[in-house]
Amino acid sequence: MSQTTSHMFASEGAILRGALYLPQGNGPFPIVVLAHGFSAVAAQLEPQARAFAAAGFAAFVYDNPGFGLSGGSPRQEVDPVRQVRGYRDAVSYVRTLPGLDPERIAIWGSSFSGGHVLQAGAMDRRVRVVISQAPFISGWELIGGWPNAEDVIAMTQAEREARAAGAEPTVMRVVGKPDEPCALPGADGYAYFTGTGGPTWKNEITLSSLELARAHEPAKWIERLAPRPLLMIVADNDLVTPTAHALAAFERAGSPKQLVRVAGGHFDVYAGAGFDTATAATIAWLKAHLA
Repeated sequence: MSQTTSHMFASEGAILRGALYLPQGNGPFPIVVLAHGFSAVAAQLEPQARAFAAAGFAAFVYDNPGFGLSGGSPRQEVDPVRQVRGYRDAVSYVRTLPGLDPERIAIWGSSFSGGHVLQAGAMDRRVRVVISQAPFISGWELIGGWPNAEDVIAMTQAEREARAAGAEPTVMRVVGKPDEPCALPGADGYAYFTGTGGPTWKNEITLSSLELARAHEPAKWIERLAPRPLLMIVADNDLVTPTAHALAAFERAGSPKQLVRVAGGHFDVYAGAGFDTATAATIAWLKAHLA
């Protein structure tokens, strides 16, 4: 059983909170830094963190600014630029912790944060290995492809003007039942978030989060990752972060790289056979390039 301790560190003027999962035995241990995707919280990554610790890798999991146990405002605002910098601040923090090897650091992200690690890994020479799971690739392509894209753009522009005039941020559901408007429609997303979110997750984001996500283009950094090893895990029928976007980005990445396909949709990487496939591939990649 891994040892777990609570931690906090500063990032962009906020205090971010997380947990460190340590393997049994004596260090210094290689480290995997993890943060979750669109509105999700660190508690939802406990299965991954425990699996990595059981395999001999320290796992540091934290909440993004404005979410879960972390500080930061506006609350519930998905700001990808701030979140990418959060990864780099987390790397700085774990390099100061006793019992960890500051020269053997991997960053792991899934869904929205699966895109973050492409940019953070390209920017940060301290990162040795990058694991990108079901990644968000292009906000312009993704949101531009939504059936209601023009309505979303109009709403977010009106929201920008309202907030500039002093209005409080408008919030919307992350997931909802079939008759409820939300950012991530679908029964599988509703089941995942409501079933795993726990007490620190809130089913809301600011409307401005959609404008910020539309401007996020993490795949533009993918060519800059090499020679750091990239593992990309892609669901075969991903409708949330489209499979085709991820496969096209992976082709542009330099070596060393590996693509792992998981049967099913976006949320199948978090449970059942999909989780087992993704976790086993990640541990094998870490052992090959970080251990």
